[in-house]
This record gives sequence, structure tokens and C-alpha cells, in this order.
Amino acid sequence: MNLLLDPWPWYIGGPAIAVVLFLLLFSEKRFGMSTNLKTLCSIAGAGKKIPFFAGDWKANRWGLIVALGAATGGFIAANFLTNGSVGLINQEVVRELNQMGIAGAGSDFMPAALFGNNALLQPKILLLLALGGFLIGFGTRYAGGCTSGHAISGLSDLQWPSLIAVIGFFIGGLFMNHFILPYLL
Repeated sequence: MNLLLDPWPWYIGGPAIAVVLFLLLFSEKRFGMSTNLKTLCSIAGAGKKIPFFAGDWKANRWGLIVALGAATGGFIAANFLTNGSVGLINQEVVRELNQMGIAGAGSDFMPAALFGNNALLQPKILLLLALGGFLIGFGTRYAGGCTSGHAISGLSDLQWPSLIAVIGFFIGGLFMNHFILPYLL
């Protein structure tokens, strides 16, 4: 196994996440990405017109560094530290996605049918992406955090609301995937 090019196994990735969480908890920080949008809006001055965005953005600037590091790390991993393989996907799922018009399932991280330049010129795809982004943003604020914040940081801190949120995320994802997505595509 080549640790630089192959996907990392659970026994390396899991402890690495645990070390990061320990460092965050030790420094009294919580892992999550959704607060960064609020911080960016606060930096831009949205707090002058909307009280939700008012506050001390400097206290949360460390989160912007984490987000920048995650984006940079993802770029480096996707472009320089991969053998080109995508995680294993059940062949029945690949077949179902192909039937829905999503070619490249199991071989592309971001199928061109949804994320390619041509897809972004289609009003239906743009509407789906915009509506999905709005619903994710709304749900994130309503749940008091994002999936990474609740599932990684909240559960490791034994937060009851995070367990409820994670169960809701899974139920919503399964419902969307099995009952709504086939009719949208």
C-alpha cells in the first residue's frame, strides 16, 4: 500500500481525526465549517444591517484558517496525492445512477452531468444546485451546525443535540436519495 497515493485506511484516518479533535477540544475550539459563512458575512459588514451577523468576527477567524487548510489540503490530495481511483461504490448504485443520467458514477468524484461546465449552463441544474445550497445553509443554521461539526466534534464531546442532528442528517439523506432524487434527475 502506498500511503501517498492510495486512500487511507480507517486505522490511519480515524486516529488522525481523533488527534485533531483532541487539539481542538484542548484549545476550547469546536470543529465545523458552517460558522465560517457567518464570520465572512460579519467581516463584510452584514452585522450593521442584520443582527444575526453582528459580533466579534476576530474570535472566529481561526475557523477561516481551518477552512482554507481543508480546501488547500483537498486540492493537494486530489491533484498530487492520488492514484486516480474513486472510493468503491456498489455496482447496483452505479447502475441506478447511470439510469438517472449520471454517467461517471464510481469513476468521478464530481460527475460532469451535475458539475461540468455544460451542466452549469442548464437552468434545471442551476436551480437544483441553488435550491440545494439554500436548503443546506438553512438546515445548517437551524440545526446549530453542520454535519462535520455535529458528527465529528459534537459526538466526540458526547453532545445529545449532536446525536439527534446526526440521526436527522442520515434520515434526511436517505429520504432524499431514495425518494426525491430519482424524480429530480
